[in-house]
Amino acid sequence: MPRRPAVTPLADLNAAAGGVATIDRALSILAAFGAEDPSPNLSRIAAVTRISPSTVLRMLASFEHAHLIVRLPNGHYALGPEVERLHRAYSSSFSLEKLVVPVLQELSTLTQESAAYFVPQGDQRLCMFRVDAPRAVRAHINAGDLLPLDRGAAGKVLMAFGCDPAYAGTPAAARIRKDLCAALKGDRVREVAGISAPVFGHDETIAGAIALIMPSERFKPAQGGLVRQAGMRLTQQLGGRWPGPA
Repeated sequence: MPRRPAVTPLADLNAAAGGVATIDRALSILAAFGAEDPSPNLSRIAAVTRISPSTVLRMLASFEHAHLIVRLPNGHYALGPEVERLHRAYSSSFSLEKLVVPVLQELSTLTQESAAYFVPQGDQRLCMFRVDAPRAVRAHINAGDLLPLDRGAAGKVLMAFGCDPAYAGTPAAARIRKDLCAALKGDRVREVAGISAPVFGHDETIAGAIALIMPSERFKPAQGGLVRQAGMRLTQQLGGRWPGPA
């Protein structure tokens, strides 16, 4: 019988249900290439993935054959031209609206409140997408509206995760980063409340904030769990890592 590795590969700790362990481990090698280390050497890849150097070397040979990896003259490795082709194919088919709106619709259905997705826009925040609550009385914000960055739950989330370095150093921002959620009533408008969670992009920086918006009298902070789940789901769909950077 084959011997189990002395150290459990990192991919085995988060294996795909019903997947193939060897493929999970091979894909973890691709994940070792990033902005901080775009051309690691063999020992670095082995250390990051917790896969033995001999196994990493064999997997790299397969990646080289598929042009996903190239070996540099100094013995390090870099992503190959096939990655660029796949990126072009992904970009041509990618639609942020197709990812975000279904998540907002599900969140609105579960809570019976309006859901929105905000992105930073200088010292403001832009409402990119919005799904209205199925109720006659609701807070009115439209897609395309610009709102203050420093007021409202979504604005506070964006600032806490780096859009405002001064605010990010405050105890309030630290609490938001710990909770991965902000729940505020009357912070922007007295009659309006909001609950928001961050969404992280593939580069592990803040990509946006997903939010529930409701009249203050219907404010339920316990719905923060549903908002966090929506933020996590959208982060994963965008190729980011939840809960984002430490």
